[in-house]
Amino acid sequence: MSNQFKTIYEEWQKIETVRNELKERIAQKFMLEFNYNSNHIEGNTLTYGQTELLLLFGTVMGNARMRDLEEMKAHNVGLKMVIEEAKSYEKPLTETFIRQVHKILLREDYEVHRQLPSGVVSSYTVHAGCYKTRPNSVITRTGERFEYASPEETSALMADLLTWYNEEVERGVLSPIELAALFHYRYIRIHPFEDGNGRIARLMVNFILARYGYPMVVVPSKAKNTYLNALNQCDIMVGKVPADGAHATLEQVRPFVEYFENLTESEMLKDIAIVKGGDTTQWWYDGEIVKFKNDMVNRILEILANSPKTSIRDLAEKVGINKSAVQKHLKALQEQEYIIRVGSSTRGGEWHISLTRL
Repeated sequence: MSNQFKTIYEEWQKIETVRNELKERIAQKFMLEFNYNSNHIEGNTLTYGQTELLLLFGTVMGNARMRDLEEMKAHNVGLKMVIEEAKSYEKPLTETFIRQVHKILLREDYEVHRQLPSGVVSSYTVHAGCYKTRPNSVITRTGERFEYASPEETSALMADLLTWYNEEVERGVLSPIELAALFHYRYIRIHPFEDGNGRIARLMVNFILARYGYPMVVVPSKAKNTYLNALNQCDIMVGKVPADGAHATLEQVRPFVEYFENLTESEMLKDIAIVKGGDTTQWWYDGEIVKFKNDMVNRILEILANSPKTSIRDLAEKVGINKSAVQKHLKALQEQEYIIRVGSSTRGGEWHISLTRL
């Protein structure tokens, strides 16, 4: 771990001393970004704005598949469950807990139907909270099939994984990031469930980081390839045998450790920037800094952030432009999902700012 990382971590720890309002903003930012990105990586079609409206207000905006909505809500319950469990540092991590989180994510058993190249349609059942009963694999970018642990191997390898993890916690040699990255990699090479393995792996990374008082991290869906490339580099060093992957060494997963160290450092810098504030032209939205050149937009956002029920007429008076110009700015902000109208103007509706002030 570099001196730079240690310095940033020491500054990040001071966030504990800031007022609750700021800590709540940081926690809400993480909750939205993590739920959105972790599901988006796996194909969930909800936008960031839809995710925010669903998780904060329980309402739906625009067209959305019911399965995606239910999946997002369940994932948020799983995140809360993991954060709560992380507070019990003295308790060992168990397979039972991981299966419980999986059951929360999938909610219930469901059938999968697939058409084979021959035209025959096959089906199988995905069991929530249960280990796989059929082999699973992935096709790599080179067109090769990469096999995960067989159903027959899975129970023993998962038992090994949890035994190893709890012993490493007792030993206290690995850093939290090393422990989290190595756990993630070993778990993924087992791929114990029919579905949901990526989401479980990222939840468990944050379980481990939170247990040690480290910031939880978001794997950005926009940079999914960076994440997969880091995993692939480790695969090359470890080899294709699933059992070897399930017992990979720290040195073999160094690229993945470095990936998560960079991700953690970035997460800390974001949180520090929010606490420091100072630049009224910069905002934060889904992992990126947003800066508006038009000061009128910043003034509108500032007013809505402080007084979300402000009418368009009052907004026009406060910023000194006509209603038509205000509506044009509001429409542009809504199209980007930077602001969301919750309720109607005639029924006590209000504006919600999706952006976070830096």
